[in-house]
Amino acid sequence: MDLQARIKAGIRDVPDFPKDGILFKDISTLLLQPALANAILDGLAAQYRDVGIDAIAGIESRGFLFGNALALRLEKPFVLIRKAGKLPAEKITRSYELEYGVAAIEMHRDAVQPGQRVLVHDDLLATGGSAEAAALLLQDAGAHVAGFSFLVELGFLAGRQRLAPIQTDIRSLAAY
Repeated sequence: MDLQARIKAGIRDVPDFPKDGILFKDISTLLLQPALANAILDGLAAQYRDVGIDAIAGIESRGFLFGNALALRLEKPFVLIRKAGKLPAEKITRSYELEYGVAAIEMHRDAVQPGQRVLVHDDLLATGGSAEAAALLLQDAGAHVAGFSFLVELGFLAGRQRLAPIQTDIRSLAAY
């Protein structure tokens, strides 16, 4: 079975979460399978080993799971993109719209240097709002978005189209 099929088989579908009509793709079940989690990490590392990135930014919280491991595997710095109010030092902030309101993410001001090529990683590409906000946050700090990396993409929500004006290198290991 190829990696995409293994990922899809390993994800738990949770109907009506977080609200009625949503079919939530729960990746926590992937973490219960060390061999599959390692295969996912190997797949991510193979995609980005020779791309020329300087750092990897993970979006809280599930983007930390494989994003940090990928950064370690590729021997690159890992940049935390966190929900507002969670970082202790000087930070920069970006707000973005959700289906049900507004959210904000933050990054330490000194987490990236101007001109660095940073890969944005998260577990899921849905509408693209949080990934777009993370990319704009990195650009606010003077970094260049080298690409977007996701475990899973929900293509019917058009997140890829939202991110394409920022960077067309958008990769996912499994797509629905």
